[in-house]
Amino acid sequence: MVDAYTMTESVADEITVRIVYEGRAAKVLLDNSKLEEIEDYYAECADDGASNYAIEESKQANLQMTAILGDPDRLKALATDFVDHYEARIEEGATVAGKAMFVSSSRSIAYGFYKEVIALRPNWAEVKVCADGEEVTEQEKKQIMPMEHIKMVMTRGKDDEPVLYDMLGTKEYRKELDRQFKTGKSNFKIAIVVDMWLTGFDVPFLDSMYIDKPVKRHNLIQTISRVNRKYQQKEKGLVVDYIGIKKQMNLALAHYSKTDIANFEEIKQSIMVVRDHLDLMRAIFHKFDSAPYFSGQPTQQLNCLNMAAEYVQITEEIEKRFMFLAKRMKAAYDICVGCDEFTQDERDHVHFYMAVRSIVFKLTKGNAPDLAKMNAKVQQMIAEALKSDGIEEIFKMGQGDTTEVDIFDPNYMAKIEKIKLPNTRIKLLQQLLAKAIEEFKKVNKIKGVDFSKQFKALVDKYNDRSEKDILRSEVLEDFTDEIIDLYHAIKKEKDSFAELGIDFEEKAFYDILKALTIKYDFEYPDDKLLDLAKKVKIIVDDKAKYTDWSRRDDIQSGTKGGPHNSTRGTRLSAY
Repeated sequence: MVDAYTMTESVADEITVRIVYEGRAAKVLLDNSKLEEIEDYYAECADDGASNYAIEESKQANLQMTAILGDPDRLKALATDFVDHYEARIEEGATVAGKAMFVSSSRSIAYGFYKEVIALRPNWAEVKVCADGEEVTEQEKKQIMPMEHIKMVMTRGKDDEPVLYDMLGTKEYRKELDRQFKTGKSNFKIAIVVDMWLTGFDVPFLDSMYIDKPVKRHNLIQTISRVNRKYQQKEKGLVVDYIGIKKQMNLALAHYSKTDIANFEEIKQSIMVVRDHLDLMRAIFHKFDSAPYFSGQPTQQLNCLNMAAEYVQITEEIEKRFMFLAKRMKAAYDICVGCDEFTQDERDHVHFYMAVRSIVFKLTKGNAPDLAKMNAKVQQMIAEALKSDGIEEIFKMGQGDTTEVDIFDPNYMAKIEKIKLPNTRIKLLQQLLAKAIEEFKKVNKIKGVDFSKQFKALVDKYNDRSEKDILRSEVLEDFTDEIIDLYHAIKKEKDSFAELGIDFEEKAFYDILKALTIKYDFEYPDDKLLDLAKKVKIIVDDKAKYTDWSRRDDIQSGTKGGPHNSTRGTRLSAY
């Protein structure tokens, strides 16, 4: 017998992510007693009645359920809560691609819900080439079909009213809906479904599902599993319950594997994580005055962000701890951002810490991948905070920008030297120096490796400085001077070929040949080394025209020591 592959194993193997449950049924039922009726009906749905009596009971219950779920006042409340919840996730950058699936109990109720949503957000019914804020290439334009933000995905019915009939489209059109929903940049973000797409429909970046339909136990796990697919930075999937599926979900999980229950969390766990991490980060900042961010003018807020980023870089230990805590807090906040538990003060502090994290991330890595997913107001504030230090141009390095940048341009160094915050300035210098060495190694690896070792020693020295040296300005100034000296040493080495009468690439071969004379302890005049370096470059340039030249014996033979195939020549080739 082959054991079933459980969700727990799937999460452990990083094939899927954990699912978080958020119950919001009570928020859309004007009469709370109706919730018990729904839960009772849901329990009956778990069993397929065999007797005629059971079938008749089921029919009567179904009519009653349709009346409850399709009540116009309930649909208004449902649409309002859904729109608020969905937009909160979008505004906070809490979703991977803004995709959401809403599961309705019937075609008529789905259509009623759709009309209530459009009444609240008419622009969601407008056809757009792509999602707002997206830039698409010419090739992508050929693949992305202009479409509305929200669509119903279900088959047509012969009795459908003309507007609905035209809206649902043909079988071929539904196939196109399938493709567009699986395209991240498509404007089609919200799919309202009844039976379609609940099984076997995989969209890895889908991270939120809203359920307003009784689903039988054996289909429930497959349905909620639409949001548990692994994708890039996606931490968890969210299931929002508008009908009361929690009890049935737990029974279904226990039926398949009791260990799987551990892979489903209550939303309150994420809320608790956020609050715990807020407390931990407040402890880190207990000596820092963050009041200007929360109550100051825009310029004061921007300055406070820069000062906060400087503050957490005092030591490597504090920086790593803060970055770790902020990342975990953001992951939890992304899940529970739509709930009503947080005060405005708590949300403001989440935004503050995440803004600081993004600035530090950009200082150390050159780019902040979570910046685009953050609150729009915070995004703008971070951008202004970076510009306020006059260092925005520096950050363009290493971001995949196709524009060629001269990293040895004195203007870059001049901009960095104007920055008053010492730890921030050092991080930028490290970034600049790392980029300079990387570029240098592409042509002259042997010298580049040597510079890498010197750079590592400097960074280690900075990170290992003692407690008493942390706030001493002269220590930071000395380190700044050392890293600038290394930068200029690389620049001088890069330009040294001119003094020898050769080009940059010939200098790289000269350095290799010179290193070999030292390694094998033999004399070789510099003028002959220079001449040999030029000839080696000519040979390599010629051979490089052939595919796989470095692995072809017939071509390699031409580079091994000339006609006499001397030992010295072989050593030069082997190096």
